Amino acid sequence: MRPLESPASNARPAEQSASRAILRGLLNAAREAVLIVDSDMRIAAANRPASEAFARNLGSLESRRLSEIIRDFSLHQAFRKAVADEAASDIKLDLIGTENQNYDVHIAPLDLEGGRYAIGVFYDVTPIERLERVRQEFLSNISHELRTPLTSIMAFVETLEDGAIDDKENNRRFLSVIRRNAEKMNILIADILVLSLIESGNVSVDKTGVRLAHHIEDVFTSLSSRAAERNIELVNEVGDDIRVLADAGRLEQMLTNLIDNAIKFNREGGSVTVAYEERDGRSLITVADTGEGILNSHLQRIFERFYRADRGRTREIGGTGLGLAIVKHLARLHGGEVSAASTLGKGTTFTIELPVN
Repeated sequence: MRPLESPASNARPAEQSASRAILRGLLNAAREAVLIVDSDMRIAAANRPASEAFARNLGSLESRRLSEIIRDFSLHQAFRKAVADEAASDIKLDLIGTENQNYDVHIAPLDLEGGRYAIGVFYDVTPIERLERVRQEFLSNISHELRTPLTSIMAFVETLEDGAIDDKENNRRFLSVIRRNAEKMNILIADILVLSLIESGNVSVDKTGVRLAHHIEDVFTSLSSRAAERNIELVNEVGDDIRVLADAGRLEQMLTNLIDNAIKFNREGGSVTVAYEERDGRSLITVADTGEGILNSHLQRIFERFYRADRGRTREIGGTGLGLAIVKHLARLHGGEVSAASTLGKGTTFTIELPVN
């Protein structure tokens, strides 16, 4: 820390040195970034977190003008007010850069060795702000996903109440639409609950050696009618003797989500192929489709909750937008990972990587 000069000070040099050493220790012990600014709006002292947060390529912060470090009018005004009027204040500071940073800043007057300064403590609330944005986006998506089938249900219920219930030609069709939309809501709520349990750490996996081909065939059977509707061929290339170390129920859940996705986003008359290989101590389970493929710009985000590479088509064919997020979390619970590779016009391959032991 630069010596805080004070011509008016009557303190002995030894006392001054000791007090500055104590102040330097206190500042560097703080987890938050701390700046001390003098009456000329120059930085008199800065701790390590402040240097890490604001120095960039400038080197030492001390003796530099505050405006060189942070260009924010409200921040400068708060520091001036603390020095001139000895008034404390709290402000919000948003720094726009490669990664946006958000701070709650408390600025207060400070008397050091007879000199007038202002101290600013920068509380980094960036993670909290990000979580809040995620929460708001999640609630917005949930509201939208629930509102769509609910609106349809309400419309057909009102139609039935207005007399259509006696319309023998249409009443069962209306009831069928209501049932389908109620099922969509039920699936969405179930997926939300599963994802919430996983993310809160309340889901565990009981890994045993399970026959992979057997579980693939079970998933194929449950999805066969959906595949038949679009003339999709389901191909199992996994040998009967292949076993993987996994929780049987969670493995089937991952396979169901990936194979169901591959059917939905495939082209008419296409195929879905499930294969297996062991490489570098990892079990690799691949689910490949022959669809239109996914743009590279979307591949890194498709495992996010509610993210859709083709929103229009997803609305048309259905889905909660949570399936791939569930696969990602379940794979990680196994100590593995899931990834995707795609070629436009040829298809997409999802790979579940699981530890061999």
